[in-house]
Amino acid sequence: MDNFEKKEWIKKWALDLGFSSMNVAKANRLDREAERLKEWLNLGYHGSMGYMENHFEKRVDPTQLVPGARSVIIFTFNYFTKKKQLDPEAPKIAMYALGKDYHDIIRKKLNQLKEKIDDKWGETTGRGFVDSAPVLERDWAERAGAGWKGKNTLLIHPKKGSYFFLASLITELELPEDQPIKDYCGTCRKCIDICPTSAILEEGYTMDASKCISYLTIEKRDEIPTEFKGKMDNWMFGCDLCQQVCPWNRFSEEHNEPKLEADEHLLKKNKEEWLSLDQEEFSELFQGSAVKRTKFRGLKRNIEFLSDNNDTS
Repeated sequence: MDNFEKKEWIKKWALDLGFSSMNVAKANRLDREAERLKEWLNLGYHGSMGYMENHFEKRVDPTQLVPGARSVIIFTFNYFTKKKQLDPEAPKIAMYALGKDYHDIIRKKLNQLKEKIDDKWGETTGRGFVDSAPVLERDWAERAGAGWKGKNTLLIHPKKGSYFFLASLITELELPEDQPIKDYCGTCRKCIDICPTSAILEEGYTMDASKCISYLTIEKRDEIPTEFKGKMDNWMFGCDLCQQVCPWNRFSEEHNEPKLEADEHLLKKNKEEWLSLDQEEFSELFQGSAVKRTKFRGLKRNIEFLSDNNDTS
């Protein structure tokens, strides 16, 4: 079996496991992206995410993570759903977190895929990653032609939109690389204009994460600065605004992963019920959910901050 056939076999297995697409890039150092990352860090756009400064070479050179690596395989995994929270006044949760934690779901599938590869071609030095290691997955996805990095800094595919997770498998297998695709953002600036905290720079393509609602509600551990009062658009965990207005998401289709199905109890909770949320209910409602990352104290802080916004508006 030649390398092209190997790639097609892996892609078939990946699609059978539920991944939406598979693309490949050569495991070379990301020189251009490394310079951009340095500049981004120097400008302080990572806020309090100090971990972004760690393991810099591992972030930009896949052979530092997997010695002998020849290929970076990028997978996308659709999470789009039309289901929404029923109370329009209830504090909002980003679409990706309405079901179970994607880390666990995708990691299991990635491990299954790696087992198939190892069984077929012998033990490899490959390692799988799902948004929890020093891997610049969006940069690799762009290099591999899985989409282009849009003005909102998210990966966008011209036929699938942007509601998908990214996962990677760095391997010693030498697979044919895919080519990057064209940027189709054009003159559109809907994502820039919709962002209530001006987190996306005026020219687009760069995010000041320290202003992003997702950062403020998830990553930031201390109090949310008062300068953001009235600007959170009622998001208590994450934010989907820049995806909601993106024209390319008109092509998004419903996912078919049962574990990502939105929790009905969560969808039905009204504003008053969220305001009275306690630790016991939080633990029960978000068992196995990505929302547990912010912990009860963090989510309660977010809800109260939004409530204060309403009181002062």
